[in-house]
Amino acid sequence: MHEMSITQSVIDICSQNAAGRRVTSVTLEIGELSGVVADAVEFCFEACSKGTLVDGAQLHIEQLPGMGRCHDCGVSVAVHAYYDPCPTCGGFGIEVISGEELRVKELEVE
Repeated sequence: MHEMSITQSVIDICSQNAAGRRVTSVTLEIGELSGVVADAVEFCFEACSKGTLVDGAQLHIEQLPGMGRCHDCGVSVAVHAYYDPCPTCGGFGIEVISGEELRVKELEVE
């Protein structure tokens, strides 16, 4: 499960940016097309944060929808999976413009 190593990296980022202060809340943005399972990150968060500055912090996950622009008809469309056809024209030339994100959006410290 790669979510364990991703969650450990999130804990490392939070600890480095907390500057020695205890973290009380972490907000993550996870895009629908990122390949990261939000429930698995939630599951791993407590175990990965044990004994760190992030231990006991609340985790908030904001899931971002996938969005794309069709090269054939120019329409902006929701993208739920790579290589889905455009629902307007049926073309397969959709450029993903959002939904691949995975970032620490906000960090609250004491």
